[in-house]
Amino acid sequence: MTSALAFAQDAPESLLPKMFETPAPTPSPSATPTRRPAPVRPVASPRPAAQPTGGANAPRPQSTPIVQALPSGTPSQAATDDGAGAAKEGLQLKRLPTLAELAKMSPEDFEELIGRKVEFDMPPQARRSMERVGIFDETEGGLPADSLANQNGALIRTALSGNRGALVSRWGHIALRRALLSRLAPPAGMSPQDFLALRVALLLRMGEPDAARGLLQDIDIANYTPAIGEVVLKVYTGTADFTGLCPVMATQGSLRDDPEWNLARSICEAYRGNGTSALSKLDRELVRGKMPRIDVLLAQRYAAAAGKSRRAVTIEWDKVDAITPWRYGLAIGVGIEPPAALVKEGGPSYDYTTALAPMVGLARRAQAADLAGGSGVLSNAAMVDLYAQMYADPDVTGEWQDRAESLRDAYTLQGADARVAAMRKLWTSDGGDADAYGRRVLTAAAAARIAPRAEMADNAADLVGSMLAAGFDANAARWAPVVEAGSDAWAMIVLSAPGMAQDIPGSAIDSFVDNDASEGKRRAGFLVASLAGLGRIERDAASSYSNDMGLGLGGETRWTRAIDGAAQRGDRASVVMLAGFGMQGASWQRMTPRYLFHIVSALREVGLDGEARMIAAEAVSRT
Repeated sequence: MTSALAFAQDAPESLLPKMFETPAPTPSPSATPTRRPAPVRPVASPRPAAQPTGGANAPRPQSTPIVQALPSGTPSQAATDDGAGAAKEGLQLKRLPTLAELAKMSPEDFEELIGRKVEFDMPPQARRSMERVGIFDETEGGLPADSLANQNGALIRTALSGNRGALVSRWGHIALRRALLSRLAPPAGMSPQDFLALRVALLLRMGEPDAARGLLQDIDIANYTPAIGEVVLKVYTGTADFTGLCPVMATQGSLRDDPEWNLARSICEAYRGNGTSALSKLDRELVRGKMPRIDVLLAQRYAAAAGKSRRAVTIEWDKVDAITPWRYGLAIGVGIEPPAALVKEGGPSYDYTTALAPMVGLARRAQAADLAGGSGVLSNAAMVDLYAQMYADPDVTGEWQDRAESLRDAYTLQGADARVAAMRKLWTSDGGDADAYGRRVLTAAAAARIAPRAEMADNAADLVGSMLAAGFDANAARWAPVVEAGSDAWAMIVLSAPGMAQDIPGSAIDSFVDNDASEGKRRAGFLVASLAGLGRIERDAASSYSNDMGLGLGGETRWTRAIDGAAQRGDRASVVMLAGFGMQGASWQRMTPRYLFHIVSALREVGLDGEARMIAAEAVSRT
């Protein structure tokens, strides 16, 4: 049974069937009773057998939806007119409560009233299958549903649970998110619920609460298990959508029993119309002191926004020494902006949440968008839309209005030099590598509009890097005749251009190696490793460069054997998940040429050539 959130009204709206609201009229004593004929029960026709799906790519018939299996056991008999059926079920009420009393009852109160647990069940045709869970399938851009069919479940569990969520590569983040959201069957030895919980938890660590909520909502609440219960509160806290928990509380309220869960239960009670009772429970929680005072006060502020039981709750941050997802979600959910110092100390995850939160101010979202865009959470189009809103909003002034105007100038000014100058104003950032790269993502579409000319060659590296940050590989390839062989722009183009054969001159590679000023010639190592992984230089040449530069491309570890084996089997999902596991870190300084070689090679081998080329070009661009 699905549940819809009903906001408080003048009186609680009854959710009972009409037969409870309008009792049948009592016959007069003088009326002659008449015997009603016994109802004729239709004979159920046999159910047609389920047809085979025909594989992951076969169209799904509209008339035979995939549903869950029926619950085991014998269906209960219909209640008889004299109430014997109710007695058999254990439903014996000493007093029939009024409609107002029923409306105020929580699911637990109702179960206590009737003396048994209420099972909320859906008809078979309304249930969603747990065999394959995800937001999109292979026909919609996802990975093959049976990718993990022959994979070791313990390896996938390690790759997901051991990933802390921070990846050095923006394109690695994008590829991993796509894999986690694909409609996949679980690997052998893992239940669908455990597989879903691992994916949702990793999305949350990656700063993707909206994506995590979409994945979580692809299964029925009735299928929630304790493993899912561990992440469900984090999902709705990360999206500042505490009322989204209310359907879960209505049917799976006993899934957990901890202070935060109980506070969320009280919030849902307030939004069911029982504001007075909910605030009383929160007052008792404040007295008990099981949670910090600020946490309960924020819950009171959120619950007090429902119905007519409004209450002024003052929130003071003076004695708060740390921000938590619970505090941040409740605060922005009621329109409070926590102190910037606390948010900054909390780490980048709060910037990701802020960039995606529509209730936060535009300037604050734009500030967070730099990090979110550089990490892969926001796309170029999303960032441009955000800046367009700032440009059109008269309330946005000062620095952020200037930046919005600079982005507009990057598109609209007449001369190419003037447009590049406007982009350079945006590229200047003192927030670190991720923020600076986020500005490159912001200007990618504007950079792609600059026509390649020889007199613009000095700007080629910056423009090409900006284009490739958002995947404009064809536009970047147009600069190949203009740039000098062995230059930074040349290196990014030979890695990112689609369909390039093994005709890269060794003299150009040697020139790039000689001119590389990075520590330990890391950029040159990434270039050689990526060219070898993409198959754009001969194996002997790759081996020679590896030996001369000490790259160790031929070395093996347990991880390299695992990702190479998945690539040989054509297992796209495993390759992406293992690649994400190998790309963990705060910057590209944490990546090695050997790991980059295996990641690029494995992605290309399973048909993810675009992701392989973008990761390779990003490695050179950001090092």
